[in-house]
Amino acid sequence: PVCGLLSLLLSLSVSVGSCPVPAARTISLGAGDRQVIQTPINDSLPVSSCSVALLFRQLGITNVLFLFCAALTEHKILFLSSSYQRLTDACRALLALMFPLKYSFTYVPILPAQLLEVLSTPTPFIIGVHSIFQSETQELLDVVIADLDGGTVNVPECVHISLLPEPLLQQTREALSMVLDPELEVADLAFPPSTISASSLKMQDKEIRAVFLRLFAQLLQGYRWCLHIIRIHPEPVIRFHKAAFLGQRGLTEDDFLTKVLEGMAFAGFVTERGAPYRPIDLFDELVAYEVKRMKAEEGNKQKILRHIKELAEKLYKNENPYPAVTMHKVQKPTEGCHLRLHQKPFPRLDEGTVQWIIDQATAKLQTAPPAVRAEKKCMVPSGPPIAAILERNGNALANSARRLEVVRNCISYVFENKMLEAKKLFPAVLRAMKGRAARHCLTQELHLHVQQNRAVLDHQQFDFVIRMMNCCLQDCTAMDEHGIAAALLPLVTAFCRKLSPGITQFAYSCVQEHVVWTNIQFWEAMFYCDVQNHIRALYLDSAEENHMEQVGGWPRRALPKELGSSWSYRIMEWAGREPQSPPVPQQGHLPLSQAALESRSAACSS
Repeated sequence: PVCGLLSLLLSLSVSVGSCPVPAARTISLGAGDRQVIQTPINDSLPVSSCSVALLFRQLGITNVLFLFCAALTEHKILFLSSSYQRLTDACRALLALMFPLKYSFTYVPILPAQLLEVLSTPTPFIIGVHSIFQSETQELLDVVIADLDGGTVNVPECVHISLLPEPLLQQTREALSMVLDPELEVADLAFPPSTISASSLKMQDKEIRAVFLRLFAQLLQGYRWCLHIIRIHPEPVIRFHKAAFLGQRGLTEDDFLTKVLEGMAFAGFVTERGAPYRPIDLFDELVAYEVKRMKAEEGNKQKILRHIKELAEKLYKNENPYPAVTMHKVQKPTEGCHLRLHQKPFPRLDEGTVQWIIDQATAKLQTAPPAVRAEKKCMVPSGPPIAAILERNGNALANSARRLEVVRNCISYVFENKMLEAKKLFPAVLRAMKGRAARHCLTQELHLHVQQNRAVLDHQQFDFVIRMMNCCLQDCTAMDEHGIAAALLPLVTAFCRKLSPGITQFAYSCVQEHVVWTNIQFWEAMFYCDVQNHIRALYLDSAEENHMEQVGGWPRRALPKELGSSWSYRIMEWAGREPQSPPVPQQGHLPLSQAALESRSAACSS
């Protein structure tokens, strides 16, 4: 009978898994029961049932946030419990909270006793172990241990867990408190309303996940504006410009977000979600359309809770696409049946029979029609740029405008040979270089004075320009998060002066003592950007490039089919045009491979 049930379940999994649309199947395992199995609407959203809410009930808000941050920053996490069901649910819940990131390391919800030595692995993991083996986990000095039965989380002294940046950490705690303990908000009122109560366990589970979905939308807002595509390989590679993202968000010193962006989970996130043309889900919509709403609702708990409930409804509907048919009918055993003296033990499964059943189900799956769901692909919306989301101070803007005017005037005086006027403004310019806007202004003004990649200056002009460049670079970190060094790189190879007949000194010889030039990642990014610029100039004329920029966002960098991308050839289609034959390089331009090689040699020589 047990093997018969196994065969039935495997056959059912083949039937449900091969359906092209979300499906519901009603089955019976005997004794007049009626059970429903249904697939979610969107496969990319995790299915959690009640596991997330149960994890918070077992460990509490603070402990789960510790585990959440530990998982994102790639620490080892071990769950202990005397219940195998709790171990499985806890591991699954932690992975559900990490959405849209996917865990990339060892994941074993129930670790067999014979494999306990796996806990000594040097790589991160999320593992569940029965509490009877708790004594064997005491010597693990770098593992975060969560006791589900005792409700505690033990963080060893040698382990430092980076927490969420403020104010996101406090906002997340408040939102979770509103979901899990709504009575707390009105506990001090003399006449608290009688209608306040927590949601059902399943809906509470989705509300908690909605809180973390909002958190990721706030953490990663504007990420699509920092995606670059690299086309020097047979297949395009999507790259995330971490330095630019952290710099624009003002989080270069934040340890948590830096570790998350460097982790394996985020690398998989960029690979999976970086493409501009693919099916979108709830997270894509949240990042693209709801970030400004979340920013406006900060501090208004009622609006925040309303938004959480809206997202929870969507998550619940994804897991229960057919609520009308989810009527389980399972006959419960009588009271005290587990106390019977003559309990029949669960029969030992025959390995050969189980393998035969699995082979039969596999063969049936191979002959079944392909499980192809009707995926609706579209252009992934980029959302508002980061600069449009961050708050701006009016007084600071006015002050910055005055400083930028000083920088522009000083540079104009230098190139007009009005050295006395330039000397008067020069101290103010050096002070203004502490600000990012003034440094960007300097690079833009210097670019205006470069003609045909060369700008020969006299000695005084050269000295002024070098001092401004060095002042501009001394506040740049090795990451070059604001792109200042990247903007100055073509300038230091353009500005020069004549020392004597036949001897020319370039600006780069005077600005070499800065830490940014020692960063390999900086040179790699510069090489890829240079290749990208060559390719854009090679295949797009100015009118086409302006049209592509009007399309907006990431897809405007797409190229024709011959460059190795199956979807980039459709850019004309996405832009509202009929796809034509692949364009030919403009006259006088280099072929792609030669452009890439010359770009590489230029970057290396610099």
